[in-house]
Amino acid sequence: MTDATIHPAPPWLIQGGMGIAVSGWRLASTVARAGQLGVVSGTGIDNVFVRRLQDEGADEDLRRVLGRFPVPRLVEHVLDRFATVRRRPREPYHTLPMLTRDSPAASWDMLVLAAFAEVALAKAGHGGIVGINLLTKVQLPTAATLFGAVLAGVDYVIMGAGVPTHIPGLLARLSRGETVDEPLSVDTATGERTDSVPFDPAAYSPTFPLTTPRFVAVVSSHVLASALARRSNGPVYGFVVERPSAGGHNAPPRGRMETDENGNPVYGERDRIDLDALRALGRPYWIAGGITTRDQVRDVMDQGAAGVQVGTLFAYCRESGMSPVLRERILNALIHEPLEVRTSTTASSTGYPFKVVVAPDTVADENVFRSRRRHCDLGYLREAYEQPDGTIGYRCAAEPVASYVRKGGERARTVNTTCLCNGLMATAGLGQFRAGGRQEPPIVTSGDALDQVVTLLAGRSSYGASDVIEHLRPTALV
Repeated sequence: MTDATIHPAPPWLIQGGMGIAVSGWRLASTVARAGQLGVVSGTGIDNVFVRRLQDEGADEDLRRVLGRFPVPRLVEHVLDRFATVRRRPREPYHTLPMLTRDSPAASWDMLVLAAFAEVALAKAGHGGIVGINLLTKVQLPTAATLFGAVLAGVDYVIMGAGVPTHIPGLLARLSRGETVDEPLSVDTATGERTDSVPFDPAAYSPTFPLTTPRFVAVVSSHVLASALARRSNGPVYGFVVERPSAGGHNAPPRGRMETDENGNPVYGERDRIDLDALRALGRPYWIAGGITTRDQVRDVMDQGAAGVQVGTLFAYCRESGMSPVLRERILNALIHEPLEVRTSTTASSTGYPFKVVVAPDTVADENVFRSRRRHCDLGYLREAYEQPDGTIGYRCAAEPVASYVRKGGERARTVNTTCLCNGLMATAGLGQFRAGGRQEPPIVTSGDALDQVVTLLAGRSSYGASDVIEHLRPTALV
């Protein structure tokens, strides 16, 4: 095991870790080759991996990186099962069983292998830096996914949507090949208790040394950043400070939840970021949310930030993992008029506000939302709960209502909630096909400044990740 201090100085640009699969290895590789931090999304990585195999098989690039995986028999088994026969058009994908605390070894194997492949592909052929992004809220797959990334030599781990005080220590233990326990929050009749999900890396023992990646926490306030700096069980290298204008999940307003006439959360003075307090922590930080020009980049750097994290501009570039058909449709729509971005307080089963682009033929279309049958067969956002016999069950407010209520869930939580797992998988062109050949509709998330994407087109029908970097690069760094 070697120490994270071997990594180079912090980049001025972090490419956002947009999931599911929008921040794929091709995008991360392009950004890393340009000298910035390219980031892959680790959310749903196991099913992303096997669905790609069913569609594309295993090309030479994938086989080359899989040749470095320390358990060849596992690689052979997975490729034989998923990559030998192409999926026919409109045929359902073979989906992996939903994770539980007691899933068999094969489930953890798939997470390790999938994360390894994604990071290894992103790092292949260059000396740039690559990170992986995970949601703290999604607990079951965390340790196995992180170990797969560490095996592949990931340089940074970026996590938000929770309070990941345990992650620095977990990363250090994984890099030493030690067994870890990922905390698992379990809802009970009297509140919440903490269980754990054990993970033992011994089955994947590599013959090469592992490096502990730098850990960067995504926070919404200087208060949380300060708490993480004090309470974490290992070093927190820095912070991505995400403003409410960022896409994906947002932190709720501090204090009582209030909404405007369109149902968007109202953020106030308590949600303002104290930059003086951030600087006092003595760690690099990056500002995220609404960054679309080089003047904005220069401004936050002049105020002490190491740089910025940008997602939305990258989401619509050619290298992103968004379905090309969907990407083209949204870009064409934006050329004619802005698309509305709503911050829904109900769309996500997590209870966090979630940005939704109001685009036709997506879940944001009322007719599409109402006609979709509720399915829960990926299950990444399920919550664990204590059953009457003391064992752990799993439920999600986006699953069929009767099922959720039968498991003790409150019916009110199911109102206007959608399945982000299936919707975001569809956004990446990997949507499941249901009975009758109907495919899951996508749900598109972007930051509030979505309309600024058109400035990158400049008369073209598309743009690349390198165009985004040059568009944002501060003048002093050109």
